[in-house]
Parts: sequence; structure tokens; C-alpha cells
Amino acid sequence: MKTSPALLAMCLFPLLLSAASVEARRVQDAGPVEAPVDGERPALSPFVATYDARNAGKPAGTASMRLAREPGHWRVELDITGNRGMARLVQLDIDQETLFDERDGQYRPLSQSTVRKALFFGRKVHGSYDWGKREARWTGDIKEERRAPVALHEGDMSGLLINLAIVRDAAPGRTLHYRFVDGGRVRDHEYAVSTDTENVVVDGLAYDTMRVSRTNGGNDETIFWVARGVPTPVRILQRQDGEDAIDLQLTAYQGVQ
Repeated sequence: MKTSPALLAMCLFPLLLSAASVEARRVQDAGPVEAPVDGERPALSPFVATYDARNAGKPAGTASMRLAREPGHWRVELDITGNRGMARLVQLDIDQETLFDERDGQYRPLSQSTVRKALFFGRKVHGSYDWGKREARWTGDIKEERRAPVALHEGDMSGLLINLAIVRDAAPGRTLHYRFVDGGRVRDHEYAVSTDTENVVVDGLAYDTMRVSRTNGGNDETIFWVARGVPTPVRILQRQDGEDAIDLQLTAYQGVQ
């Protein structure tokens, strides 16, 4: 099955750390998820998480995500590292990061970069979000038509920030709307949160999760499972034409100072 590199860049998470270097902090039987009340959404807190990565149901490597606080802003990073011989040929080797601040409850991107490593042809793309001029631009290995400035609207986010926002905003029965502005592209993303929670077993542990499914992705589906008290998705599944493509399953996470 051929996996679209554009699809990979839209939805996943950051920085490779071996599972042995991260002390596992997991949630078992987290209990019912309560809808957040305005002003009571969980605050951002630095963390590191590691994932098992699968491609079309087969082991494909490791992924990790890091959220770090830096002077005046935050940084979220994703690293997906393939460990199979063909991984680089299908570009399952991606480093991605977004620098952002938090303004009036919104995650506001400041810069974004994506590095796709491949056996023969790697790619590097950098984006900057100028909120003074209300425009974003991308440079690097990107199509000419995607180099044109993109007008920014309040609430615009990169793909990684939408992942964080889903964890923050998910509550049973909700519909979530975001505007994706990343890689010279603009897309409206709409997600439906299941009305009931479901038990998901990952790496031998049970999580009480909400399923969050994108409803306007066409043949490209993205499904998140998020759990109360866990700062990153428990599982992220991308499907193409009704078949599983990239599947990230949380193996460990911990808060950091």
C-alpha cells in the first residue's frame, strides 16, 4: 500500500527518544471523561511521549513527541523514525516542529518546519507565520504555487497544533472545527467526538478514551483516541481508501520540567 507523504505530515507527533530513556507514566481505567467548562480547559504542560509506529498493520518504527516551554513561547516536535529497510523509500522518516505561543486561549503558530528523510530524495520545508502582516510563507523544497503568501485568520494552526488542540477540546458529543494552515495549504478540518467513551488497550494497558474522527477528509481518514489526564493522543490512526495506513500507539509518556 502506498502511503502519501502529505498525509503523514498532516497528523502525527515529535522527537525520537528510546523507550528506555522515558519513565513510563500511563493511565489505566482513567474513569469517565467530563466535558471541559469554559476557563477550565487543561493548561499546557511540557511532556515527552513515545509511540510504536505501524504502517499498513506492520511494524514500521518508533515515533516520539515533545512539548517544551521556551522563553516567550512553546515548541512541539515530532519525530517518526522508520526501522525497516523500505521505510525511507516511502518517506516514513519525518522530523517536524512548530514554534508557537498561546494567545487568548489559542495556540498561535510562529514558525514551522518539516524534514522528510529518504534514501534518495530528502525534503526540507520551513514556514513563518507573521501575525503583524497576517500572512504565512513557506520556503525550501516545496512547489512553486505553495510559496505564495497565505492570509492568516485568528485560530489558524499547523498540523501539530491541531493535534494538541484536539486533546484540549475533546468532550463527548462535541464537533470540533479548525483551520489548517501548513505547508502552503489551507484546509478546514472538522472532527466529531463520540458520545460514549471506549476502552482502548495499548501496550497491555487499558485507557478510557474518546474517539475523535475527522469528518471532512474524504478518502483520507484521521482518527484520534484521547484520554482524560493524558496530554497526548493515546492512538492516532490514518486510513486511506478504507485501509489502515499509519498507526501510532502510545507506549510511554512523562511530564518534564
